[in-house]
Amino acid sequence: MTSILYIHGLNSSPSSLKASQLSALMQRLGRSAELRVPALHHHPREAIGQLEAAIGELVQPLLIGSSLGGYYATHLAARHGLKALLINPAVNPHRLFDGHLGPQTNHYTGETWQLTDDHVAALAELEVPPPQDPARYQVWLQTADETLDYRQAQAFYRGCALRIEAGGDHGFQRFPAHFPALLAFAGIPASEWRELDFSSFD
Repeated sequence: MTSILYIHGLNSSPSSLKASQLSALMQRLGRSAELRVPALHHHPREAIGQLEAAIGELVQPLLIGSSLGGYYATHLAARHGLKALLINPAVNPHRLFDGHLGPQTNHYTGETWQLTDDHVAALAELEVPPPQDPARYQVWLQTADETLDYRQAQAFYRGCALRIEAGGDHGFQRFPAHFPALLAFAGIPASEWRELDFSSFD
């Protein structure tokens, strides 16, 4: 059975655009039961616990991680020998939060919380070296990402299959146009999706 675990980013949720589009795709394919999109806790240790539980429910899932979710996916892929598709992933995010501690608001749920030194320490605990088995990874980057410098991910994942598109943004524009590559990487037979109009998920 093919299964997918989608890992959203910081201050995001299962209601984000990419998560919603992916959920709609899997529903169209009759594979909703094979997709998990957990609403992650803001603290990395809590979030990793949730993701470990989801991995335990699924059979060798493909990890799809966006932004901070890409960092989580990289850690989990290394730990469990899983495949990972990373979309504008954060690279060592604990190094990016200097001067950014304090109040945070989840863009989707309205939840407010405090980003603390303990969050940063927990992120540092998840750091892994560049992938040692690059064939298990795809990394999708858009150069106009306004939140993260795509060149950091380009360098970190340089041995992996990189898809670098000019323009775009941190949310990764035109995500449904990439569904054929996603489904192929997930191992879902082309016979199930070859006739789909992927623009219907925009």
